[in-house]
Amino acid sequence: MMLLDAWHYILAHPAQFSRALGVHIALSASALMLAALISIPAGIAVARRGGLSLAVVNAANVGRTLPSLAVLALVMPLLGTGFAPALFALTLLALPPIVTHTIVGMRGVDADVVDAAVGMGMTRSTLLRQVELPMALPVIFAGLRTAAVQVISGAVLAAFIGGGGLGDFITAGIAMMAIPQLLVGAIPVSVLALGTDFLFGALQRRMTPQGLRTA
Repeated sequence: MMLLDAWHYILAHPAQFSRALGVHIALSASALMLAALISIPAGIAVARRGGLSLAVVNAANVGRTLPSLAVLALVMPLLGTGFAPALFALTLLALPPIVTHTIVGMRGVDADVVDAAVGMGMTRSTLLRQVELPMALPVIFAGLRTAAVQVISGAVLAAFIGGGGLGDFITAGIAMMAIPQLLVGAIPVSVLALGTDFLFGALQRRMTPQGLRTA
């Protein structure tokens, strides 16, 4: 019955729902893209520097323990409210898993393969493009997969700082004790998170060499 009421609410407010869904997707996709553009090059740069890479991984692990709402609250005094501070906060949330997996993936490349490529006369840039990155890509993509799900879920909390998105329905539903309106936000977010996890998982499996795939 509540699901039916939620569906009727969407039918009665199609423009409002479409706008919130669009903001949620734009916010999540933008944060993931920015985090990837920062984290992947940074992870590659420090991966072969033992002490520095360990320090970065430890810092990233500390960052992963911060609650999403706490990160959003911390940026409010600096950036105010709205889409931009929500984007900044969600980008921060996405950084740790991507940079950690990038470092792990790069450090996991077989040293014998690297030595053989160097022996064939490959330059450092060619080695990175043709050997190291392709071999590390499945692990890097696992970090993107984790970050994507975290960002989609965390974007719900953007409603608390005026960032918009599907979280608006959830906060309004809680405030008014209107469960159908809460479900209008909660169900699409869950579907987005599950769908994204499935899509990234399928892409990750395609990038993994046949002999390393698991069921």
